[in-house]
Amino acid sequence: MHRPTIALGVALVLAGLSGAALGDDVYVICNSDVTLQAAEVKDVFLGEKGFAGSVKLSPADNGSAQTAFLGKVLKLDLAKYGSIWTKKSFRDGTNPPPIKASDAEAVAYVKQTSGGCSYVSSAPAGGVTVVGKF
Repeated sequence: MHRPTIALGVALVLAGLSGAALGDDVYVICNSDVTLQAAEVKDVFLGEKGFAGSVKLSPADNGSAQTAFLGKVLKLDLAKYGSIWTKKSFRDGTNPPPIKASDAEAVAYVKQTSGGCSYVSSAPAGGVTVVGKF
């Protein structure tokens, strides 16, 4: 097989994977102490909403579901999302959400963190509040 053919094949596979990721459901979850509306999720993950009532919000990104979340919920790609957080870090001194590697890590973070919010690619078993399914 020639190198251009291999490169094209890899590109097509990657394009297919990213397209599949956008087709998957994304569940935004929060710690049970958080009361949040689905319409507020974007502001939470862009650092525009820091509190839900008296509870300080602590969002975390989920690396395994991030492409789908950014596309479906925030309507951004990874580069634009990173750019927004870079500017916000310099302007406001605010850090971007930490990144968890998997759904399991995201759920564990949300369960153990007061104000914790994240997202997963499948319906969580319990112990967290599902804010919205996108």
